[in-house]
Amino acid sequence: MDYTNKIIDLALHEDIGSGDHSSNSIFDENVTAEAVVKTKQKGVICGLEIAKKVFKSVDNELEVSLLRQDGYRADIGEEVLLIKGSARSILTAERTALNFLQRLSGIATSTANFTDAISGYKTVILDTRKTTPGWRAIEKYAVKTGGGENHRMGLYDMIMIKDNHIDFSGGIEQAIEKAKQYILKNKLEIHIVVEARNLEDVGKIVSVGGVFRILLDNFSVDTATQAVKMCQGKTLTEISGNVSLDNVSQYASTGVDFISVGSITHSFKSFDFTLLSKIG
Repeated sequence: MDYTNKIIDLALHEDIGSGDHSSNSIFDENVTAEAVVKTKQKGVICGLEIAKKVFKSVDNELEVSLLRQDGYRADIGEEVLLIKGSARSILTAERTALNFLQRLSGIATSTANFTDAISGYKTVILDTRKTTPGWRAIEKYAVKTGGGENHRMGLYDMIMIKDNHIDFSGGIEQAIEKAKQYILKNKLEIHIVVEARNLEDVGKIVSVGGVFRILLDNFSVDTATQAVKMCQGKTLTEISGNVSLDNVSQYASTGVDFISVGSITHSFKSFDFTLLSKIG
């Protein structure tokens, strides 16, 4: 996650600008403090190393200790990060560090809620490309921290033939053949995933063959069950669309291999932390 340094620099520049005039006006340079970051809710912690980088980017002399590790399931009131050093520096870095922690832990917790809901089934929870621009890699890291797995990172690491591709190319069969030829021509080592809108589409995709996974988009539980049976031994299956915590276990019961959930990265609730400090 080396690129996170660029994100951190941008975030700090956005927040600090010409200087933290609040902290600089109150504290002399030699005033030291000790601060601890504590949880205000239950959930999965993620982003501690990034938060540490934020504090060290503001002031490399700060002592930052991780009291927990990413993936830890915290209760309310647990201490996860300890910072010692310049009072100015700690307070200057506070909001940016907590912003990273809150959002990444929110995604990890949201993902964990889904993975917990389908415990006992073989189905794997996947994320989507519905991520914050520029944050994709760290948000997908948060998904894995919460027990999910990553779908494609971008447009470059998988051919995903969706409804518009199919319609513009003249049909499912034509779209798949064009994708196969493209892979051969460009000597690519990537998979083909094709979206199906109904059982007829599933039948066509299975007949053509050579598809890594079929995406069952907005299928009902009953229809998805039929589709999964049609694909057994021929290709992997994925369900997407209208999946929630209320129905995800029903979809998992169909025997589907994957369920992709966009909400874990676009509609999650930020995790609540607080930073408490005292002058040293």
